[in-house]
Order: sequence, then structure tokens, then C-alpha cells
Amino acid sequence: MSWPMIPPAPDTPACAAPLPVDGGWVVTRHADVVAVLTDPRYVVPVAPGGPPGTLAWLRGTVSRFSAPDRHPGRRALGVAALRDLDPDGLREAAARLTGETLDRLARERADATGVGAGERGRSGAGHAETRVEVMGWLARRVPVEVLAARLGLADPAAAVPAVTAVAAAYHPGADPAAAARADRAVGALLGMSPPAPAEAAANRIGLLVQAADATAGLIGAAVRHGLAAPAALGTADLLAEVLRLDPPVRATRRVATGALRLAGREIGPDATLLLRFDAANRDPAVHPDPDRFHPRGPDHGRLAGPGHGGHLALAHRPVRALTFGAGPRGCPGERHALALAAGVVEVLRARCRPAAAPVRYAPHPTLRVPTSIEVMFR
Repeated sequence: MSWPMIPPAPDTPACAAPLPVDGGWVVTRHADVVAVLTDPRYVVPVAPGGPPGTLAWLRGTVSRFSAPDRHPGRRALGVAALRDLDPDGLREAAARLTGETLDRLARERADATGVGAGERGRSGAGHAETRVEVMGWLARRVPVEVLAARLGLADPAAAVPAVTAVAAAYHPGADPAAAARADRAVGALLGMSPPAPAEAAANRIGLLVQAADATAGLIGAAVRHGLAAPAALGTADLLAEVLRLDPPVRATRRVATGALRLAGREIGPDATLLLRFDAANRDPAVHPDPDRFHPRGPDHGRLAGPGHGGHLALAHRPVRALTFGAGPRGCPGERHALALAAGVVEVLRARCRPAAAPVRYAPHPTLRVPTSIEVMFR
């Protein structure tokens, strides 16, 4: 079949040689982005830290913002927390919670409109005109709640708004009110967490925060671009192509530790490089016909429909999307995030259809997360 074209998001730059911008560099080509991600002479901007139990303390303690000498040990804490979490179990739990949520929303709609049991049965999931706001009810809630439960937090449902508050102020530039809410939320999350040394507790919370916006954005993009796709397209391939064409994480930053050379450009000491995943994922040098949705992994046609390992697709694709990073700083929870997203998306594909409603996105310099996406029961 002929797959659709998905144009780049507004302000996505074209692939080109590294471009000097505002004293730093914008890096867009696939090979150049990989070169920076895998070269230890480019480091992440380090967070300074702060009083224990605050947002600044969290940022200064998680592996995500750690200096090179602290990163391996802190990353190992996150990897250890994820080690016993089976991705298939996460997918199943996410699918179960998604189904339960849709059932409840259908019952509430039926009760409010006086629809009888017989009519509910004929509609399958509930009243056919019921609209479900995916981002609030599912994409931002289900992955965090499931992961919080598996990581041992005492109240996984209460962890969701706390993680959301932290995520809203996690990156630099948050306004004081958001930072104050995040401070309170960090304290609440620590209170829910099982006893652990400070660094282990911080990196457990960091896993939840990293999963919040990025996984929600992936689910939102998959619903937007793939809810009406044929069932023969496996959820694994759907997520893999969505990660490439509409990535929830559009960019990341690195800082040069000395005078370096990248693709023929002289990079000065302390120069900041903005690595554009959204552009590199469409680099025609590695992705022929780069704007076309084109599932190519060997799971295509084999992993079709719900329950077929949606977290495995990226490992088998000839050229991986860079959305999860690469090198020693690559996301340690890639398989887990894909499994959580797959669980939600599989149920939505089986039970819902697109609704004619505009999709808008929250303003953010490096993330692309819908604020609202509506679907309807089949």
C-alpha cells in the first residue's frame, strides 16, 4: 500500500552542515548528531544542585544532568531500578489500565445520557459519540501510574500530578511559580517512595519524570498519525515511525569541552550545540523519501495488531531514529517507554476512532507534546 506523507513540524530545520547560531551551533545531519552524541568531549550542561528535597536538588542528582565523572554511577542506579521491570508486563499493565479507563468513561457517559445496557452492549466500548481526551485521561496518566506502581511508590495515582508538576519545571527556564510547585511535588514523591539512599531515590524519581512528557508525546503522536492506520500495521512499526517523523523529544544540548572540529567546522571551547533529532530523523542521506511514513522493520506484517511486542521495533530497524539518543547518554528506559506507550496505543487502536478536532501543542524549546487529542469510541 501507499503510506502517507507526514510533513515536518513547524520550525524543523533542514539537514545541513553545522550552522552557527547565537554563539553556538545547530546540528541537523544524522551523522553529525551521532558524532556528537558518541564523542565524550561533548558533555551535557550540568545542573548545579540545591537544598535536599527540592527541584534543584533533583536536577543536580539525577544522571540526566550529571557531570561525566558522576554520570556512570548515577545512571547505574536508574538501570538497576529498571532491571526487574519486564517490558511485556508494563505493556500489559498499561493496556489493562487504559481499558479500565475507557470502560469507566463509557459507563459515565451512558449513565449521563440514559443509554441502557443493551445499547451499551451494541456499541462495544460504550456510547459511540463519547469523546475521550487522550492526553489528560490516558497519555499523561497511564504510563506514569503504571511505572510508579512498579517502582514501588506507595500511591501511584497520586504520583501522577506530582510527576507532572516536576516535569513542567524540569528543564531550565521555568517560572518561579512552576518551580515552587515542583519543589512541593519532589517532596511529595520522596514521601511516597520506598526508603533508599538520596541518589537512588532521586534517580527513581528521575525515571518517572523522564517518562512523563516524552511518553505522553509519543502516545499523542501515534494517536494523531496512526489511529486510522490499517490493522496490518503493527503497533511496533507505528511507534517506530512516529518516533522518527514526529518525535516527542525534538532536540538536546551538548557543550564542547575544548576546541573541536565537527564536519569541517571549528567548534570553540564551551560552545553549546543544539542537536536537532527532528531534522536528523529526516536526513535523506539515511532515510530515502524522508517525509513518508514508511514502516520497514522486519516486524512489519508479522507483529500486527495488539499484543505483539510494540517495545521491540527499534532494535530491528536498519536505521534507528535518534529520539532516544545514542552513546553513553542514550535513554536507559527506551524499551520500557515503548512498552508503556504500546499498551495504551494498542487499546486505543482497537476501541477508538479519530475525532475531527484540531491538535495543538504545548510551547517548548525541545519537546513536542500535544495539549489535547480527542478520539471517539467505535
